[in-house]
Order: sequence, then C-alpha cells, then structure tokens
Amino acid sequence: MSQALPPGQRFYELSDLLEAYTDTGYMFSDTAETPGPGLSSYLRIAARDPARAATAIDQIDDLLSVGLFAEEIADEVEHLPHIRPPMGTSVEDCLRVTREHLRRLLQDPSRVPRTNPQTVWEWNERFPELGQFLGGYLHQNYSEFHASPDDAVHEYATETAPENRAQAAQEITELLAMVASEEELRTAASALGLDLLPPEGTSLRQWLEIMGRRIAPTS
Repeated sequence: MSQALPPGQRFYELSDLLEAYTDTGYMFSDTAETPGPGLSSYLRIAARDPARAATAIDQIDDLLSVGLFAEEIADEVEHLPHIRPPMGTSVEDCLRVTREHLRRLLQDPSRVPRTNPQTVWEWNERFPELGQFLGGYLHQNYSEFHASPDDAVHEYATETAPENRAQAAQEITELLAMVASEEELRTAASALGLDLLPPEGTSLRQWLEIMGRRIAPTS
C-alpha cells in the first residue's frame, strides 16, 4: 500500500490503465473472454513492459480491498478517470474482469497481438518522447512561440537534454519502421501532436527523417 504518497499517486498505474478507456468511449466494454478496445490498447503497451501489468494488479487489489467508496481513498478515486460500467454491473465487477486479463498477460505476454497502436493514448504511450517533441513544439499554435517550424525544431534541439533527444530520434526511426503507408503515418503523427503539414515538396516520412537527424545528439 502507498498511503504516504501524495493524492493521486496511490493508484498511478491504475490511472494510466483507465486512461486507455478514455479514447474509446469512457466505458468498460470487456468481457471475461475478450478485452475491449481500451483494455486491448493497455495490454499491448503492458506486453512490452509486464511490470506495469503487475503493478496495475497490485493497485486494483489495493482499491478493491479498501472499497471503491471508502473515505480513506476518496481523494485518490477522485483523481482516477471515471469509466462507466455497463448497465447491471459495477466498477468493481469491471475491475475484476480487467484484473483477470492482466493476470493472463503475465502468464504469457506473447498472447497479446502485436498490432500497431490504435488510439491516441496508445500512440503516446508507445512513443512518449516523440509525443513530447511533436505535441510540444509543432502543434497548431506553434507560431505563437516560434518564427517557423525550423525554429521550433531548433529550440527543441537546444533546450532538451541529450538523452531525451536521443530517445525522440530513436522513436522516429521506430515509428517509420513500424508504419508502412503515408496515411497511417499521418494518423500516427497527428495522434502524437503534429498539427503541421511538411514543407512543400517534402513527404511526411522525409520530414520526420530530417527532424530525426536534426535533434539527434552528436557524439
């Protein structure tokens, strides 16, 4: 248990798990046999880092043992995304179903299909530093802070720690290897916060390759 943590931190991984449902209608749609789209997104992320699933199970157990409406955790629950249960079921029932899917993942992470991300939440979990770069510097209001997209990229490259720049550059490489079509690449880049078109005469793939080289730290 983690009562000593600040409000909103006791169930930090459960909060991340529930965030996965916010892109898919704010409703538990899982059955005992099949995870719904929100949980499926989380499972794909957790299959890459099973320790997250183990932590989520521990935090579900913690919440259920105390009771969802216990005064002790009222502030914590208030910080969690509020996901609706189907009619005739409770949030606790839904969390028990979720827990079982997490338990199965820990038994065999390879059972989770390795498909590309399907939601905005999942794209950002899969490419967190790239989301920080694109969403933080190349969003639709970038001109309020930068003279040009090149200026925004330059500011990221000069202000950001080398290890974060290296991660963003690596994530660009991984993204380009993962996504074959220009259409899906546009979907992914938009989910990661890119709201600008590439320069005239340059494809999105080419532009991302150029940005990857510009932000990569030099040895």
